[in-house]
Amino acid sequence: MPRRDDDPNFIEAIARGFDVIKAFDPHAPAMTLSEVATATGLARPTARRILLTLESLGYVRSLPGGGFTLTARVLELGLTYVQAMGLWGVARPHMERLVARTHESSSIAQLDGCDIVYVARVAVPKIIALAVSIGTRFPAPQTSLGKVLLAGLEPEELDKALTEPSRSAAEPRHGYDRAELDATLQEVRAKGWALTDQELAAGIRSVAAPLRDRDGRVIAAMNVTVHAAETSMETLRDEYLPLLLQAAGEVSADFARYGAIPRTPIT
Repeated sequence: MPRRDDDPNFIEAIARGFDVIKAFDPHAPAMTLSEVATATGLARPTARRILLTLESLGYVRSLPGGGFTLTARVLELGLTYVQAMGLWGVARPHMERLVARTHESSSIAQLDGCDIVYVARVAVPKIIALAVSIGTRFPAPQTSLGKVLLAGLEPEELDKALTEPSRSAAEPRHGYDRAELDATLQEVRAKGWALTDQELAAGIRSVAAPLRDRDGRVIAAMNVTVHAAETSMETLRDEYLPLLLQAAGEVSADFARYGAIPRTPIT
């Protein structure tokens, strides 16, 4: 693996540790030492030391028949971020009320490069084309959540986000060129919400609205997702969108109040 430490402050060993963690995915939940070394481009002895270190820290466990798998402790790496923001605690009651009123799933996502990453979700049991859980990532342009988040960026931020390669395994049904995407995002900015109809995968429709901080900046997006065979675009737009906008506005207002509370560290 080429070194990435042209910056003297870059710690290659930490980067390699994260490379090993990210090598595990839903298609490879358990891997042998050789498979980890191949997936990361690391030498076997290096991969072995990293795996054993992660095992001692509780992020990896070895399997009886050989090989390794991640433990639930890796969730701490992401959940600490979400909990530090306080967004989930603020949003949860509003999301639960929204789901109770629509009988459809609702999620919150944030932007990571040109992908969205799910950080909160209240789901109803339905069979859809794509499984979604905390940490799932999808290409932003083909999702209502992503359109809202991209539309909230400054021009230079948008350019930077779109130059980053997607790290999602999903292959969207609809591809965007830059001119079409810019026109779509301009429309989203004007309306204040985004609607998608089976752009990411067949059968999935969704509508999303922004969540804002006390300064009015878009910090996340919240959606309602439906199955195309059950719910029309008209129902999604005319019945569910007003409920979503109300819930998103309440989350934003509560989060703004949460951010205004003075906090004194306890030593």
